[in-house]
Amino acid sequence: MIKYIAYCRKSTDEKEKQVLSIESQIEELKEFAAKEKLQIVCFLTESRTAKSLGRPVFEEVIQKIEKGEANAILSWHPDRLARNSVDGGKIVYLLDTGKLLDLKFPTFWFDNTPQGKFMLSIAFGQSKYYVDNLSENVKRGNRQKLRKGILPNKAPYGYLNEPRLRTIEVDLVKSKIVKKVFELFAEGESSIADISRFFQKFGVTRYNGKMLHLDTVKRILSNKFYIGIINFGGETYEGTHKLFISLELFGKVQKILEDREHPKNKKHNFTFLGLAKCAECGCAITAEVKHKCYPTTRGNVDYIYYRCTKKKTDCSQNYLREELLEQQLRAIVAKSALPASWATLWLERLNKEETEEKTNSENTTAKFSLEIQQVDQKLDRLLEGYLEQIIDPQVYQEKKNKLVEIKIRLKEKMTSISKNGSEWLGLMREFIEVAADAAKIARAKHNGEELSFFAKKVGSDYSLNNRRLFCVYKQGFAALAAGAGVASAIPDDPFSPFLWSVL
Repeated sequence: MIKYIAYCRKSTDEKEKQVLSIESQIEELKEFAAKEKLQIVCFLTESRTAKSLGRPVFEEVIQKIEKGEANAILSWHPDRLARNSVDGGKIVYLLDTGKLLDLKFPTFWFDNTPQGKFMLSIAFGQSKYYVDNLSENVKRGNRQKLRKGILPNKAPYGYLNEPRLRTIEVDLVKSKIVKKVFELFAEGESSIADISRFFQKFGVTRYNGKMLHLDTVKRILSNKFYIGIINFGGETYEGTHKLFISLELFGKVQKILEDREHPKNKKHNFTFLGLAKCAECGCAITAEVKHKCYPTTRGNVDYIYYRCTKKKTDCSQNYLREELLEQQLRAIVAKSALPASWATLWLERLNKEETEEKTNSENTTAKFSLEIQQVDQKLDRLLEGYLEQIIDPQVYQEKKNKLVEIKIRLKEKMTSISKNGSEWLGLMREFIEVAADAAKIARAKHNGEELSFFAKKVGSDYSLNNRRLFCVYKQGFAALAAGAGVASAIPDDPFSPFLWSVL
C-alpha cells in the first residue's frame, strides 16, 4: 500500500509572496487526496526557503521515507520540495532505490518512469534556475540603484521608501526627531541611554514598546547615510537623497562616539577635566597631581590642581585645588534647585496643561480633517465635471492644483500640531525633573562625576577667573539661580506670571 507524507512549505523569502499559504496548501492537498483516494499518514509543514540546505522538516520527510514509515510524498508542486541540486538529488535517488514509490502534485504531472523522472529533474532544474536567476536580477537591480545613488534597502530612520518612484525621501516628521537626537548628542551632555530614552519619548521604540537597544542607537548616530554616503556590500557610493544632517554636526557626533569608545589612557582620572575654560585667555583648563611629603605627620599626600594650559599666551591665572573647584560647582548646582513643594505643584499644573493641550490639539486636528474631507469632495466634483466635459481641461487643471495645494497645507498643519503642539510640555517636564534633583545632587558626597555631568545640564560656558568658577545658566535655571542669589529677584508665588514666562 502506498502511504503518502503531505509536505507543505512557504518560503520566508518575500519574493515568493505569490505562493499559496501553508493553510491553503493543506486544504488543496486534502481535496486532491480525497479525489484521488490517497492515504496520507501525516502532514509536515515548515516556513523555510528551499534554495539552501538545512530544512529540518524536509530532512524529517527523507528520514521517514528511508525508515519505511511512508513510501510516497504529496506536495503542491516540485518547487515546494527542492530549489537546490542536493535536495532534488535526494528525491530522485530515493526513487531510484525504490524507497520512494510515488510523488503526487495537484499542479504537476509525475509518473515513476524514466520519462517521469526526467520531467521531475527538469522541474527541479527550473526551480533552481528561478532562484539563481532571481538572485542575479536582484543583484543587477541593486547595482543599478546604487549607480543612481539610491539605497536598495529599507530607508534609515528619518527617511521613507517612496514605492511609486522607488526612491528614498525625507520623512518630514521623523527627520526632525533624528536631527534633534544628533544635536543633543553633539552637545556632549547626553549618554547613549539618554538618547534611547529621548527616542522612546517620541514613540521610537522596539516592537514591544521598550527602548531601543544601545547598539541600535549607536548605529543610527554613526550611519553615514545621513551625510549622503551609502555603504553597501563592502563598497561606498555617493547618495542622491536629500540631507538634513550637516557634515559638521555629524563630525561632532563621531568625535564624541570615538572618544567614549576609545578613551585615552590616562594615569589619573580627573573628574572635572574639560568642564571649564580660562576666562583670561580662553585656553583649556588642565589638571595635574602634586605630591607633598609630611615626614612627621601624614607622610606622602597627593593633591589635584586645575590650571590654565597657557598655550596661546602668557596667562596670570593661578592654580585651584580640586576641593575648592568642587565646592563652587556644588554651589552653582544648588542655586539651580527647585523647591520640592514647587516641583509637585508645577507637575500637577503641567498635567492639567497637557490634558487641555491634548483636547485642543484633537479639536484642531478634527477641524483640519473635516476641511480635508471637504477639499476631497471638491476634487471629486471637479473630476466629475471634467469627465463629463462640463469643465475645460485648463480650468480643471488650475482648480485642481489649487485644491491639492490647500490639501497639502492642511496636512502639514495637522502634522505640525501632532508633533509640536505639546513639545514644550515635554521640555518643561524635563526641566522640572532636573531642577528638582539639583539640591540632592549638590548635597551628595563622593559623586564628582555625577555632579560634573549634572552641572552641564543646568549651565554652559564654564570659566575660571581668579580661582572663581563662573557659568551661564541655561534658560529656566537662570531664573532659579537669580532667586537663590537675590531674594527679591524672584516672586514667592510658584505660579507667578513672571516666573512662568522666563522658564
